[in-house]
Amino acid sequence: MRRGDIRVASMAIEGTNCEDETTAFFRFLGAQAETVHLKQFTGDVKPDLRRRLEDYQVLAIPGGFAAGDYVRAGAIFAARLKSKLRAEITEFVKSGKPVLGICNGFQVLVEAGMLPGFGGVVTDSPEAVLGTNDSAHYECRPSLLRMENGGSCAATRTFQKGEMMTIISSHGEGKWQFPKDREAALLRELLENDQVVFRYVNPQGERGGYPWNPNGALDDIAAVCNREGNVFGIQPHPERVFFRYLHPDWTRGREDPMGPGDGRRVFESIVAYAERHL
Repeated sequence: MRRGDIRVASMAIEGTNCEDETTAFFRFLGAQAETVHLKQFTGDVKPDLRRRLEDYQVLAIPGGFAAGDYVRAGAIFAARLKSKLRAEITEFVKSGKPVLGICNGFQVLVEAGMLPGFGGVVTDSPEAVLGTNDSAHYECRPSLLRMENGGSCAATRTFQKGEMMTIISSHGEGKWQFPKDREAALLRELLENDQVVFRYVNPQGERGGYPWNPNGALDDIAAVCNREGNVFGIQPHPERVFFRYLHPDWTRGREDPMGPGDGRRVFESIVAYAERHL
């Protein structure tokens, strides 16, 4: 489909705080993007504000602290999605449309059972968790990520395997974990399915400990997708390095400050995927 016809919903509730940037950057790339409150999809608004998920080609769940991150990060947002929109979300994903979850949005997708999605599009209970950072405090720092996916993920079609990029981490709960009694088997399944998309690495491109892995995630996992590749969650914030001037070292190089930052390609990949496949 034509890029200008692609409709993107950046879904917000109370506590999300990155929805406007997410909307703005999809618009910058030529898509029709708007910020949509969850209640607009569930019908808990006046008729003129009502929206239908099926009318959109891309769903983005942005970063923030949805519902204050009470219970666990993303848990309340996920519960509301499952209770009100489970059928619509399932149909959306099964139709091949891409879903992007950034930081808190990644946490929402995990809590909703959409990632890793071993047991279906939306599982009854989470199959993994993004737990409290090993440092036991909020981490805000540049992170180096290495592309691990073999090409199945809709959000990374413009990347080469092994390529590195700088993305900004900003979270208190980003530690990817499986249940301890099944950790080895579930990690093996994730790897065999080519669902690990990015890993945290050090400047030499090697997997390292803290601070390069800011949270202690199992197997240095920073981003995953579902088996089909159209549901993608990433813990660091690609929208925070959409332009070159947003990089922490932007004054040290000769690149155009208004030129593309490393995170822009995640958005470009999703839009390009929608152009070709929807």
